[in-house]
Amino acid sequence: MKFGIAFVNTGPLAHPAAAATFARAAEAAGFESLWTVEHVVVPSGYTSEYPYSPNGKMPGPEDSDIPDPLIWLAYVAASTSTINLATGVLILPQRNPVVLAKEVATLDHMSSGRMHLGIGVGWLEEEFNALGVPFAKRGARADDYVAAMRALWRQDAATHHGEFADFEQCILRPRPAARRIPVHVGGHSATAARRAGRLGDGFFPAGGNHETIAGLYDIARAAALEAGRDPDSIEMTTGGNGAIGPNALAEVEALAEIGTARVIVPSFLFWKDPEESLARFGEDVIARANS
Repeated sequence: MKFGIAFVNTGPLAHPAAAATFARAAEAAGFESLWTVEHVVVPSGYTSEYPYSPNGKMPGPEDSDIPDPLIWLAYVAASTSTINLATGVLILPQRNPVVLAKEVATLDHMSSGRMHLGIGVGWLEEEFNALGVPFAKRGARADDYVAAMRALWRQDAATHHGEFADFEQCILRPRPAARRIPVHVGGHSATAARRAGRLGDGFFPAGGNHETIAGLYDIARAAALEAGRDPDSIEMTTGGNGAIGPNALAEVEALAEIGTARVIVPSFLFWKDPEESLARFGEDVIARANS
Protein backbone atom coordinates (compact mmCIF):
# COMPACT_ATOMS: atom_id res chain seq x y z
CA MET A 1 0.00 0.00 0.00
CA LYS A 2 1.19 3.50 -0.86
CA PHE A 3 0.67 6.36 1.57
CA GLY A 4 0.40 10.05 0.77
CA ILE A 5 -0.36 13.28 2.60
CA ALA A 6 -2.99 15.80 1.44
CA PHE A 7 -3.40 19.56 2.03
CA VAL A 8 0.36 19.94 2.32
CA ASN A 9 0.36 23.57 1.14
CA THR A 10 -2.05 24.76 3.84
CA GLY A 11 -1.83 25.93 7.43
CA PRO A 12 1.72 26.23 8.78
CA LEU A 13 3.00 24.34 5.71
CA ALA A 14 2.15 27.33 3.52
CA HIS A 15 5.42 28.85 4.78
CA PRO A 16 8.86 27.88 3.47
CA ALA A 17 10.80 26.57 6.46
CA ALA A 18 7.91 24.44 7.73
CA ALA A 19 7.19 23.13 4.23
CA ALA A 20 10.74 21.93 3.62
CA THR A 21 11.07 20.36 7.07
CA PHE A 22 7.73 18.58 6.70
CA ALA A 23 8.54 17.24 3.22
CA ARG A 24 11.87 15.81 4.35
CA ALA A 25 10.30 14.22 7.41
CA ALA A 26 7.49 12.68 5.32
CA GLU A 27 10.02 11.22 2.90
CA ALA A 28 12.11 9.79 5.75
CA ALA A 29 8.98 8.25 7.32
CA GLY A 30 8.19 6.30 4.15
CA PHE A 31 5.40 8.36 2.63
CA GLU A 32 5.21 7.95 -1.13
CA SER A 33 3.64 11.29 -2.12
CA LEU A 34 2.67 14.84 -1.15
CA TRP A 35 -0.63 16.28 -2.48
CA THR A 36 -1.29 20.01 -2.81
CA VAL A 37 -4.63 21.81 -3.15
CA GLU A 38 -5.53 24.88 -5.18
CA HIS A 39 -7.53 28.07 -5.26
CA VAL A 40 -6.11 31.01 -7.19
CA VAL A 41 -8.47 33.35 -5.35
CA VAL A 42 -11.36 32.89 -2.93
CA PRO A 43 -14.01 35.51 -3.68
CA SER A 44 -15.20 36.98 -0.38
CA GLY A 45 -18.70 35.93 0.57
CA TYR A 46 -18.95 33.23 -2.10
CA THR A 47 -22.27 31.38 -2.31
CA SER A 48 -21.19 28.35 -4.37
CA GLU A 49 -21.53 25.17 -2.30
CA TYR A 50 -18.36 23.40 -1.27
CA PRO A 51 -19.19 19.73 -1.89
CA TYR A 52 -17.10 18.18 0.90
CA SER A 53 -18.62 19.91 3.93
CA PRO A 54 -22.12 19.77 5.45
CA ASN A 55 -22.27 23.57 5.71
CA GLY A 56 -21.18 24.11 2.10
CA LYS A 57 -18.08 26.11 3.10
CA MET A 58 -14.40 25.33 2.80
CA PRO A 59 -12.59 24.67 6.08
CA GLY A 60 -10.74 27.62 7.51
CA PRO A 61 -11.16 31.34 6.93
CA GLU A 62 -11.52 32.79 3.45
CA ASP A 63 -8.17 34.59 3.75
CA SER A 64 -6.12 31.46 4.52
CA ASP A 65 -2.80 31.16 2.68
CA ILE A 66 -2.95 28.66 -0.21
CA PRO A 67 0.33 28.85 -2.16
CA ASP A 68 0.25 27.94 -5.84
CA PRO A 69 0.44 24.13 -5.86
CA LEU A 70 3.10 23.76 -8.54
CA ILE A 71 5.40 26.42 -7.10
CA TRP A 72 5.05 24.87 -3.63
CA LEU A 73 5.93 21.45 -5.05
CA ALA A 74 8.92 22.86 -6.91
CA TYR A 75 10.14 24.39 -3.67
CA VAL A 76 9.98 21.13 -1.70
CA ALA A 77 11.33 19.11 -4.64
CA ALA A 78 14.67 20.77 -4.02
CA SER A 79 14.60 19.57 -0.39
CA THR A 80 13.72 15.94 -1.17
CA SER A 81 14.88 13.18 -3.49
CA THR A 82 12.33 10.35 -3.70
CA ILE A 83 8.88 11.43 -2.56
CA ASN A 84 6.38 12.00 -5.37
CA LEU A 85 4.97 15.47 -5.98
CA ALA A 86 1.24 15.60 -6.67
CA THR A 87 -1.64 18.00 -7.03
CA GLY A 88 -4.77 16.89 -5.29
CA VAL A 89 -6.33 18.62 -7.02
CA LEU A 90 -5.40 21.31 -9.52
CA ILE A 91 -8.47 22.98 -11.08
CA LEU A 92 -7.73 22.11 -14.69
CA PRO A 93 -10.36 24.16 -16.60
CA GLN A 94 -8.93 27.35 -15.07
CA ARG A 95 -5.49 26.75 -16.59
CA ASN A 96 -4.05 27.29 -20.05
CA PRO A 97 -3.26 23.68 -21.05
CA VAL A 98 -0.20 24.51 -23.14
CA VAL A 99 1.39 26.57 -20.36
CA LEU A 100 0.40 23.97 -17.77
CA ALA A 101 1.88 21.14 -19.86
CA LYS A 102 5.16 23.07 -19.91
CA GLU A 103 5.12 23.77 -16.17
CA VAL A 104 4.32 20.18 -15.20
CA ALA A 105 6.84 18.71 -17.66
CA THR A 106 9.53 21.02 -16.29
CA LEU A 107 8.78 20.07 -12.70
CA ASP A 108 8.83 16.37 -13.61
CA HIS A 109 12.11 16.80 -15.51
CA MET A 110 13.78 18.72 -12.69
CA SER A 111 12.61 16.23 -10.04
CA SER A 112 13.66 13.11 -11.99
CA GLY A 113 10.15 11.93 -12.81
CA ARG A 114 8.31 12.51 -9.53
CA MET A 115 5.30 14.51 -10.75
CA HIS A 116 1.66 13.33 -10.58
CA LEU A 117 -1.11 15.61 -11.84
CA GLY A 118 -4.35 15.32 -9.89
CA ILE A 119 -7.11 17.26 -11.59
CA GLY A 120 -10.61 18.48 -10.78
CA VAL A 121 -13.18 20.51 -12.67
CA GLY A 122 -13.90 22.96 -9.85
CA TRP A 123 -16.97 24.01 -7.90
CA LEU A 124 -16.39 27.68 -7.00
CA GLU A 125 -18.19 29.58 -9.77
CA GLU A 126 -17.19 32.98 -8.40
CA GLU A 127 -13.52 32.03 -8.80
CA PHE A 128 -14.09 31.09 -12.45
CA ASN A 129 -15.77 34.47 -12.97
CA ALA A 130 -12.80 36.29 -11.42
CA LEU A 131 -10.44 34.44 -13.77
CA GLY A 132 -12.60 35.10 -16.84
CA VAL A 133 -13.10 31.36 -17.49
CA PRO A 134 -16.58 30.03 -18.32
CA PHE A 135 -18.02 27.84 -15.57
CA ALA A 136 -20.29 26.05 -18.03
CA LYS A 137 -18.83 23.07 -19.91
CA ARG A 138 -15.87 22.96 -17.54
CA GLY A 139 -15.96 19.15 -17.61
CA ALA A 140 -15.68 19.01 -21.39
CA ARG A 141 -12.95 21.64 -21.22
CA ALA A 142 -11.00 19.49 -18.74
CA ASP A 143 -11.29 16.41 -20.96
CA ASP A 144 -9.97 18.35 -23.95
CA TYR A 145 -7.12 19.84 -21.92
CA VAL A 146 -5.95 16.39 -20.77
CA ALA A 147 -5.76 15.23 -24.39
CA ALA A 148 -3.91 18.39 -25.39
CA MET A 149 -1.32 18.06 -22.65
CA ARG A 150 -0.70 14.40 -23.40
CA ALA A 151 -0.09 15.27 -27.03
CA LEU A 152 2.50 17.85 -25.99
CA TRP A 153 4.22 15.40 -23.64
CA ARG A 154 4.31 12.48 -26.08
CA GLN A 155 4.68 13.81 -29.60
CA ASP A 156 7.89 15.18 -31.09
CA ALA A 157 5.93 18.08 -32.61
CA ALA A 158 2.45 17.97 -31.13
CA THR A 159 -0.81 18.56 -32.93
CA HIS A 160 -4.19 18.71 -31.21
CA HIS A 161 -7.48 20.00 -32.58
CA GLY A 162 -10.13 20.17 -29.88
CA GLU A 163 -13.07 22.32 -28.90
CA PHE A 164 -11.09 24.28 -26.31
CA ALA A 165 -7.42 23.71 -27.26
CA ASP A 166 -6.13 23.87 -30.81
CA PHE A 167 -2.53 23.83 -31.99
CA GLU A 168 -0.34 22.24 -34.65
CA GLN A 169 3.29 21.10 -34.82
CA CYS A 170 4.24 22.54 -31.41
CA ILE A 171 7.48 21.39 -29.80
CA LEU A 172 7.50 21.25 -25.98
CA ARG A 173 10.83 20.76 -24.23
CA PRO A 174 11.86 19.47 -21.80
CA ARG A 175 9.63 16.46 -21.96
CA PRO A 176 8.54 14.65 -18.80
CA ALA A 177 11.05 12.02 -17.77
CA ALA A 178 8.89 9.19 -19.16
CA ARG A 179 7.10 11.27 -21.83
CA ARG A 180 4.01 11.10 -19.64
CA ILE A 181 2.65 12.44 -16.39
CA PRO A 182 0.16 10.27 -14.46
CA VAL A 183 -3.20 12.08 -14.45
CA HIS A 184 -5.40 11.35 -11.43
CA VAL A 185 -9.02 12.43 -11.68
CA GLY A 186 -10.37 13.77 -8.40
CA GLY A 187 -13.99 14.01 -7.34
CA HIS A 188 -16.69 12.27 -5.35
CA SER A 189 -19.35 12.03 -8.06
CA ALA A 190 -20.31 9.37 -10.60
CA THR A 191 -19.36 11.88 -13.30
CA ALA A 192 -15.83 12.11 -11.91
CA ALA A 193 -15.63 8.32 -11.70
CA ARG A 194 -16.65 7.97 -15.34
CA ARG A 195 -14.09 10.60 -16.35
CA ALA A 196 -11.40 8.63 -14.52
CA GLY A 197 -12.46 5.47 -16.32
CA ARG A 198 -12.41 7.16 -19.74
CA LEU A 199 -9.12 8.99 -19.49
CA GLY A 200 -7.46 8.83 -16.06
CA ASP A 201 -4.32 7.05 -14.98
CA GLY A 202 -5.80 7.22 -11.51
CA PHE A 203 -9.00 8.05 -9.64
CA PHE A 204 -9.07 9.98 -6.36
CA PRO A 205 -12.44 10.18 -4.58
CA ALA A 206 -11.59 12.26 -1.55
CA GLY A 207 -13.49 10.22 1.01
CA GLY A 208 -16.70 8.57 2.13
CA ASN A 209 -17.58 5.24 3.65
CA HIS A 210 -16.20 2.05 2.17
CA GLU A 211 -19.44 1.22 0.36
CA THR A 212 -19.54 4.62 -1.34
CA ILE A 213 -15.89 4.46 -2.36
CA ALA A 214 -16.24 0.90 -3.68
CA GLY A 215 -19.27 1.98 -5.73
CA LEU A 216 -17.31 4.84 -7.29
CA TYR A 217 -14.42 2.48 -8.08
CA ASP A 218 -16.89 0.16 -9.83
CA ILE A 219 -18.24 3.04 -11.93
CA ALA A 220 -14.71 4.00 -12.96
CA ARG A 221 -13.85 0.42 -13.91
CA ALA A 222 -17.06 0.05 -15.93
CA ALA A 223 -16.34 3.28 -17.78
CA ALA A 224 -12.83 2.04 -18.55
CA LEU A 225 -14.22 -1.14 -20.08
CA GLU A 226 -16.69 0.87 -22.16
CA ALA A 227 -13.79 2.98 -23.42
CA GLY A 228 -11.74 -0.10 -24.36
CA ARG A 229 -9.28 0.43 -21.52
CA ASP A 230 -7.90 -1.96 -18.91
CA PRO A 231 -9.74 -1.13 -15.67
CA ASP A 232 -6.87 -2.53 -13.63
CA SER A 233 -4.60 0.17 -15.06
CA ILE A 234 -6.42 2.87 -13.07
CA GLU A 235 -4.70 3.48 -9.74
CA MET A 236 -7.25 4.04 -6.97
CA THR A 237 -6.49 6.58 -4.26
CA THR A 238 -8.71 7.74 -1.43
CA GLY A 239 -8.65 9.61 1.85
CA GLY A 240 -8.05 7.60 4.99
CA ASN A 241 -8.69 9.60 8.15
CA GLY A 242 -9.40 6.24 9.79
CA ALA A 243 -5.82 5.24 9.03
CA ILE A 244 -4.81 7.24 12.10
CA GLY A 245 -5.17 5.71 15.54
CA PRO A 246 -5.47 2.26 17.08
CA ASN A 247 -7.52 0.81 14.21
CA ALA A 248 -5.28 2.16 11.45
CA LEU A 249 -4.10 -1.16 10.09
CA ALA A 250 -7.63 -2.54 9.93
CA GLU A 251 -8.75 0.54 8.02
CA VAL A 252 -5.87 0.23 5.55
CA GLU A 253 -6.64 -3.45 5.04
CA ALA A 254 -10.31 -2.69 4.42
CA LEU A 255 -9.43 -0.03 1.86
CA ALA A 256 -7.05 -2.44 0.14
CA GLU A 257 -9.81 -5.03 -0.09
CA ILE A 258 -12.00 -2.68 -2.14
CA GLY A 259 -9.14 -1.94 -4.52
CA THR A 260 -7.37 1.06 -3.02
CA ALA A 261 -3.72 1.37 -4.01
CA ARG A 262 -2.91 4.59 -2.13
CA VAL A 263 -4.24 5.95 1.16
CA ILE A 264 -4.04 9.70 1.69
CA VAL A 265 -4.06 11.20 5.18
CA PRO A 266 -4.50 14.93 5.90
CA SER A 267 -1.48 16.99 6.80
CA PHE A 268 -3.14 18.69 9.77
CA LEU A 269 -2.87 15.44 11.72
CA PHE A 270 0.90 16.01 11.76
CA TRP A 271 1.15 19.78 12.20
CA LYS A 272 2.09 19.44 15.87
CA ASP A 273 5.59 17.96 16.20
CA PRO A 274 5.66 16.86 12.51
CA GLU A 275 9.00 15.08 12.55
CA GLU A 276 8.03 12.93 15.53
CA SER A 277 4.44 12.28 14.44
CA LEU A 278 5.37 11.44 10.86
CA ALA A 279 8.10 9.07 11.99
CA ARG A 280 5.68 7.37 14.38
CA PHE A 281 3.12 6.90 11.58
CA GLY A 282 5.85 5.46 9.39
CA GLU A 283 6.74 2.89 12.02
CA ASP A 284 3.24 2.07 13.29
CA VAL A 285 1.31 2.07 10.02
CA ILE A 286 3.37 2.29 6.82
CA ALA A 287 6.01 -0.28 7.77
CA ARG A 288 3.50 -2.69 9.28
CA ALA A 289 1.00 -2.36 6.43
CA ASN A 290 3.72 -3.26 3.94
CA SER A 291 5.49 -5.94 5.94
